[in-house]
Amino acid sequence: MDNPDTVRRIGFLGTGIMGAPMARNLARAGFDVTAWNRDPAKAAKLTADGVAIAATAAQAATGQDAVVVMLSSGPVCDEVLFGPGGAIAAMRPGALLIVMSSIPVETAKTQADLAGRAGIAYLDAPVSGGEVGAIGGSLSIMVGGSVEHVEAANPIFKAMGKPVHIGPAGTGALTKLVNQLTVASTIVAVAEALLLARQGGADIARVREALMAGFAGSRILDLHGQRMIDGAFEPGGPAKYQIKDTGAARETATALGLDLPMLNLADRLFGDLVAHGGGDLDHSAVFLELSRRNGLPPEEYAPLTA
Repeated sequence: MDNPDTVRRIGFLGTGIMGAPMARNLARAGFDVTAWNRDPAKAAKLTADGVAIAATAAQAATGQDAVVVMLSSGPVCDEVLFGPGGAIAAMRPGALLIVMSSIPVETAKTQADLAGRAGIAYLDAPVSGGEVGAIGGSLSIMVGGSVEHVEAANPIFKAMGKPVHIGPAGTGALTKLVNQLTVASTIVAVAEALLLARQGGADIARVREALMAGFAGSRILDLHGQRMIDGAFEPGGPAKYQIKDTGAARETATALGLDLPMLNLADRLFGDLVAHGGGDLDHSAVFLELSRRNGLPPEEYAPLTA
C-alpha cells in the first residue's frame, strides 16, 4: 500500500442520496475527486464543488490513489467493479479500494480476495447516519480490512465521519448488518408505540416528547418518530434498501445457525411495505404498513408522500 500521505486523488463511484454529499465533503477536505454515476445528471451537480465528472466507472478509477464505492447493492458493486470494462481493471496496483455500500458479508470477503489478486488494497466500510450524516460529515463508518490499509484510508474516512476499525475484511459488512437489525427493529417498535398511542386517543407529538426524556429516548424516536408524526416519508433511507439489508442479515443468521425472531419480523414488515408500493419511501414509513394492517384508511394516519 502506498504511503498514506500520498493518497490525494480519489475516484468516487455512486453519487446518489448518500454518495453525493460524501463526495462533496471529500472535495471540500482538499482531495482531488473524480466522480461517476449511472445517471450523469446526479454527478454533474458536484461540479460546483470542484469535483470532476467521468463518463465511465473505469475512467473515474484510472490513476487514482483510492476508489470509493457508494452503490446500491452487492450485485451492482460486483458489476461495476468486476464486470466487463469494470473499474478494478483500471485501478493501478497499490491503490486502495474502499467499498462503503451495504453489501453481504460473503460479498465483501470475495471482493477482498479478487482485489488482492489484482494487487489492490481492499476495505469494506459501510456507513450509518443517513442523508443527514452524509451531508454533515458525521457518518459512523464501520471498517473491515488490515490495520495498514485502514491507516492509509483514515484521512479519507475522517472527511466523511468517524471510522471504527472492526477487524478483517468482511467485519465492516457484518457490523452494518448488526446496525441495520438494530435500526429496523427499533423503527418498528417506535411505529407500533406511536400507532398505539394515537389509536388510544393520545396526542402522539406529546407522547414522543415525554418518551424522549426517559429510557425510551433515542435518535430513532427523535428523527423517525417525528417523520411518522408529520407523515414526512421522503427517503433518507429508502425502504427498498432496508429489506436488502435485513434480508442479508437473515442469510447471515441462518448460516450461523441462529434464530432471530425480531429480525424475521422486521424483514417481513418492511417487505410488505415495499410490496404495497412503499419501496421508495423512507423506512420510517413502516408506520403506514402497520396502519394498513390494522385496517386504517390512509386519511386516518398520515399522507403518503413520496
